[in-house]
Amino acid sequence: MPINLPKDPRKAVGDFGENLAARFLEEKGYRILMRNYHQPWGEIDLIAEKEGKIVFCEVKTNSRDFGRGFKPEVRVDQRKAWQIIKSAELFLAKFYPEQAKEWRIDIIAVTILKAERKARLTHFKNAVTGQY
Repeated sequence: MPINLPKDPRKAVGDFGENLAARFLEEKGYRILMRNYHQPWGEIDLIAEKEGKIVFCEVKTNSRDFGRGFKPEVRVDQRKAWQIIKSAELFLAKFYPEQAKEWRIDIIAVTILKAERKARLTHFKNAVTGQY
C-alpha cells in the first residue's frame, strides 16, 4: 500500500502505523469502534467489530525492516498481553454488560519500507490467548 512518510520520529511512526492498520481493517470489512482505549496500565490501539465479534488489535510498527530478530509482532510480550486481556475484559464489561460477546485479540505488524515508499502489514488473528 502506498504511503506518505511521517516527519516526527517515534510517536508519529506509531500513529502512522495505527492509521494504516485501521484503514487495512476497514478495507477487510471491519468496523472501527474505538481507537486508543486507555486504562491506567495501558491501552488498546484499535477495537473493531466484524460479524458480531469484537476484535482488540495491538498495532506494532517498525520504521524499517530490522530483520527476523526484531519483527514488530515479537514485541508483544507477556506483560503487554496481560494488559491487553485485562483492558479487553473491562471494555466488554463496560460497553456490553448484558451480552456474552465473542472476542479475540489480534496483532497487526506494520513495517515501513522507506525506499519503496510502501508499508508491509501482517495481520495475526487470535494472536494473544490464555491467562496472564
